[in-house]
Amino acid sequence: MFRRLLSEPIKNTGSVARDLLAAERTFLAWARTGLGFIALGIALEKVEAFAAISPTLFHLENSRTRIAAGVLVGSGSVCVLHGMNRYFTTLTDIKDGLFRPNKAGVVGLASVCVGIAVAGAALVVQNDGGRVRAKLEQEEQRT
Repeated sequence: MFRRLLSEPIKNTGSVARDLLAAERTFLAWARTGLGFIALGIALEKVEAFAAISPTLFHLENSRTRIAAGVLVGSGSVCVLHGMNRYFTTLTDIKDGLFRPNKAGVVGLASVCVGIAVAGAALVVQNDGGRVRAKLEQEEQRT
């Protein structure tokens, strides 16, 4: 079973070893980015859980942090899977003497990052608007 994980030696002609090490570093960068997204999603969910049980923390009704946490964890998982796929595709291409630029992965990750940033900004604005409305309603009730 473990023999399938061992790879056969490749003849080191030209820059093959350097290219393979670069492919490994690229995979590690994709994995690190994906794990960062996953960790942020888990942390966001934990903050929401603590806010729900704490009477002193402001808790929003109909909060969308679970959705945001799920999106972050899902995006991170896709990022790690894409990095793994890209690594094995690059290994095959290097054996064949080819190289394919990773346009789709770069555009995809950039789109996900921009989408998460826009959605996060929208959630912050919406949540702050809810807090302002709640404070205004409390002040009106006092007068």
